[in-house]
Amino acid sequence: MTTDSTATLQSAILTVIDPFSQKAIGEVADILALNVENAIVKLKLAFRYPIEGVKGELSDVISQALVDVPGVAMADVEIVWRVERANSLDDGSPLSTVKNIIAVASGKGGVGKSTTAINLALALAAEGANVGILDADIYGPSIPLLLGVKEGTRPEVQDEKYFKPVVAHGLQSMSMGYLVTEQTPMVWRGPMAGGALQQLITQTLWQDVDYLIVDMPPGTGDIQLTLSQKVPVSGAVIVTTPQDLALLDAKKGVEMFRKVSVSVLGMVENMAVHICSSCGHEEHIFGAGGGQKMADLYSVPLLGSMPLDISIREQADVGNPSVSADVDSDISARYRLIAHRVAGTLAADAAEKVASAPVISVEDD
Repeated sequence: MTTDSTATLQSAILTVIDPFSQKAIGEVADILALNVENAIVKLKLAFRYPIEGVKGELSDVISQALVDVPGVAMADVEIVWRVERANSLDDGSPLSTVKNIIAVASGKGGVGKSTTAINLALALAAEGANVGILDADIYGPSIPLLLGVKEGTRPEVQDEKYFKPVVAHGLQSMSMGYLVTEQTPMVWRGPMAGGALQQLITQTLWQDVDYLIVDMPPGTGDIQLTLSQKVPVSGAVIVTTPQDLALLDAKKGVEMFRKVSVSVLGMVENMAVHICSSCGHEEHIFGAGGGQKMADLYSVPLLGSMPLDISIREQADVGNPSVSADVDSDISARYRLIAHRVAGTLAADAAEKVASAPVISVEDD
């Protein structure tokens, strides 16, 4: 095989669009081996984000792109994956065992942020990743309820200093809801809440977590600033609805993360459309196209639009969120696509930072 034909094959591989992350293969994967013999191409490809559930589909897409190259009769594609690390913290602390920290935020309450966070975490776990979720809403923790954790569950304490995360649905979780009761509201000033959050995130013994999803409280106050400034956040996902008021507040969330130099990975639009369960009529109760307009305004992707569907609420209320309750449903598929796009964007961003890093050389005079 000539050098030119090898280059042609490499170009054919790396320019294929990954249908899940919506990125070019070259942005989210590396060629480990490429050989051709008797018009049969053998390729081994390593993705930088978890794709366990879609390896077969990805293999088919890439195989077809190779067969379309003149002179190629058949392609044998092997796909493996690993999670790219964006967290630069390496001080031996529990948080340094976390590869990526993703903040899920909203400008206002009631837009489905916590439901999005928990289903994003479950979707990443379904693709093979080791995932943790931190409930950063000190005043109104909801993750224990969404995970169906029995009331009164308390995290184990190690060395009188560290918390062991509570495991539910395969996720490592930590929340103020595990430390207080529903009858004990947190009547704290901002600095106290910020200190509690910092303690939860840095004194929890996260175990080799690929993605730590942080369910942020609504707004742009002390807790958001504490997380953004004290923790190496890899990227943020902004949740909104098409409603003008929600979009106005979502803008504040985007601007806040940009001011503290946290990359906004994209927007998730909840309650985008209501489909009548009786007649199938579609109606945009909260407006149409608002999420896409926001995404276009800030030049970030619209990661997904979720319908106003009663099953999402019902499954969350009983502690069995959509991704785990019905893995084959359209709702679950939408959340998994959002997870692919989030993880793919993080992988592409990490690779770009490595490529743009200065090369330092030392020479003897």
